[in-house]
Amino acid sequence: MTLPDYTNCTLCPRMSQVNRHETTGYCGCSDHILAARAALHKWEEPVLSGPEEEPGGSGAVFFSGCTLRCCFCQNFVLSKEHFGKELTPAQLGDAFLHLQDQNAYNINLVTPTQFFPDIIKTLDLVRHKLHIPVVCNCGGYERPEIISQLNDYIDIWLPDFKYFDNELAFRYSKAKDYFKQASASITQMIAQTGAPEYKYHPASRPGAPDFPLMTKGVIIRHMVLPGHKDDSIKLLHWIHDHFPQHQYLVSLLSQYTPYTKNPDYPQLNRRITSYEYNKVVDTALELGMTDGFMQQKSSAKEEYTPPFNLEGL
Repeated sequence: MTLPDYTNCTLCPRMSQVNRHETTGYCGCSDHILAARAALHKWEEPVLSGPEEEPGGSGAVFFSGCTLRCCFCQNFVLSKEHFGKELTPAQLGDAFLHLQDQNAYNINLVTPTQFFPDIIKTLDLVRHKLHIPVVCNCGGYERPEIISQLNDYIDIWLPDFKYFDNELAFRYSKAKDYFKQASASITQMIAQTGAPEYKYHPASRPGAPDFPLMTKGVIIRHMVLPGHKDDSIKLLHWIHDHFPQHQYLVSLLSQYTPYTKNPDYPQLNRRITSYEYNKVVDTALELGMTDGFMQQKSSAKEEYTPPFNLEGL
C-alpha cells in the first residue's frame, strides 16, 4: 500500500473519498497545508519539552482542521474555524529547520493527519538537515494502514486514547468507531517503535543535571473528562491487558477546561474534581502502570493553549 493522496481521500477512518483538490474533506481542509503556529512549546511531557528552566522546548507545529468533532476542543479556532496560513512543503520545511535552530528538541506535528502526503514531501526535502526526532501528536483516530506507511518518517507517536465507550465517542467526538480505530492504530504505533528510547541532553545551567529526551517511542495520552472517570478506568484496564508492558508510556491528563458553557453537554461544563482524577491515577498505580506521567490538578488552565497568531510561519 502507498499513502493515499488528496484525489480520493482515505487518510482517516472517515474514508470520505472526496477529491480534496476540488472541495474539502470531513476535516474541513483542501489540498493546501494550513497551519497556525510553529514555535517552541513548554507544556508537553517532560521527555518532549525538557525542563521548564531550560531555553529549549518541543518544536510544535499546529495544523488546522481535524478528523474529529470534539465538543470540548481547546483548539477549536483550528479544528472548527480552520484558522491558519497556507504553506507549501518548502515553506513548512523552512519552519521545521528554523525550530531546530531555536533549540527545539523535536518537531512536534500537532493534528497532522489531514496533511500527511504533504508532510512526507516536506520531510523528504529537509530530512538530510534535520537532526532531531519527529513527533506525531494526534487524536488517536487513525488508520493503522496509514500509520504503517509513516514508519520511516515518525520517530515518536503521541496519540490520544480518548474513550473506551463508543457511545461517549459518538456523543462527544462524532466517531462511533473511535475505540476500534484508536486501539488498532496505537497497537501499530507500538509495534513500529518498540520500547521507548532516550538520550541525555546537557543542561544549559551550571551545575544542573543533564536531562532525558525521548528519541523513539509511544506516549499514550488520556484526558479524564468530568463525570466519566469510570470510562477512564475501563480504558486503563484494557491498555494494561492488551499492550506489551514497558513498550509505551501513559500520560494521564487533568487539564480538561470548559472554554464555553455548552447547553448540549451540561455534564462537561465543569473541571474534573481531585477525587475523579485521583481515582484514575490510583487505578494506574494498582495496575503497575508506572511508566509515564500525571499532571498536577492546577494544570487545568487556559495557558496550555498557546496563541494562534501564525508565529514561526
